[in-house]
Amino acid sequence: MGTGTALAVDPDVVTCTLAPRYEAVRTARDFARTTLLQWGLGDLFDDVALVASELVTNALRHAIGEPTAAELRSCTGSSRLALPAQPGPAQSLDSRLPIRISLVHRSPQLVCAVSDPSSDGPVTREADFVAESGRGLHLVDSFSRSWGWHPLAGAGKVVWALFEADEASAVDLERSTDPASPGRHRRSA
Repeated sequence: MGTGTALAVDPDVVTCTLAPRYEAVRTARDFARTTLLQWGLGDLFDDVALVASELVTNALRHAIGEPTAAELRSCTGSSRLALPAQPGPAQSLDSRLPIRISLVHRSPQLVCAVSDPSSDGPVTREADFVAESGRGLHLVDSFSRSWGWHPLAGAGKVVWALFEADEASAVDLERSTDPASPGRHRRSA
């Protein structure tokens, strides 16, 4: 899983702490894949990975801050973009708190939750299908059963998405890792 640390006290509740770098999105997807396969819920991976990617990207972008043009230029040719260790103008001192992704499986449901240091709640914008960004929460809404957010005591927030994970529709570990198994079909709305 790379830069994250997985914690497990309850086997149906797992958490990964993410480094404040943009490759944390990949770490979150890897964490989700590993966890869902262990739980026999591999068929949920596509939806959970998309939602996790959006929530972690939002946490990095809005809680930690956008990289400046100079930071982007300085890492050209490098596969790693580290966000500044010191808070910039778009950051508060709280941004040094970690970003965490948690997966909770309480049959028949699964919750994907991302906590970050910003106390500002997510804002759904009008969908602009030509813009390069701004559709993330629309995707979260489309691919999960429901979603929401809650402030954390002191500072920060958690944004969560709920998925149906009934055992009858779950693909077991063997089938989900079998390259010959048929592709997954999207559910209709």
